[in-house]
Amino acid sequence: MANTTAALNNLQTAGSSAPLISEILTKVNNAKDKPKKVAVLRENDSQPLRQILKGAFDPKIKWDLPEGTPPYSENDAPAGTEHTTLYTEARRLYYFVDGAATLSKTKKETMFIQMLESLHADDAKVLIAVKEKTLNKVYKGLTAECVKEAFDWNDSYTRNK
Repeated sequence: MANTTAALNNLQTAGSSAPLISEILTKVNNAKDKPKKVAVLRENDSQPLRQILKGAFDPKIKWDLPEGTPPYSENDAPAGTEHTTLYTEARRLYYFVDGAATLSKTKKETMFIQMLESLHADDAKVLIAVKEKTLNKVYKGLTAECVKEAFDWNDSYTRNK
């Protein structure tokens, strides 16, 4: 009987999805002080979250996309039913970094718009803020220092040794 209960519990949690990146950043925004903000980032640590935050704060990363919000149609699908998430799309962000991919500007811009349109509207706004390097203006207290402390990064946004 215990094995059956355990199996049912595993089934119930197997379909649960991770929070959207925008939901994690909202928790950071709502945390009262820096230690709590750092704790939220550590509790939700993942490679995609790190990639997104590095793209937002690392001054060496230059986005090879036009400034401002591109013309795209917001995805109005409810959370959890959108086509894709930043967790899955983060691995493709290198296409949009200056010098990282040999795609034409038009192809990069088209791919970026398609990515925005496939994301939940809140995560699309996160991605635009990452590109614009304004994520710290959208989410109060989400600073380079907070991110570096959470992930034990140095000023080069790599792990301290």
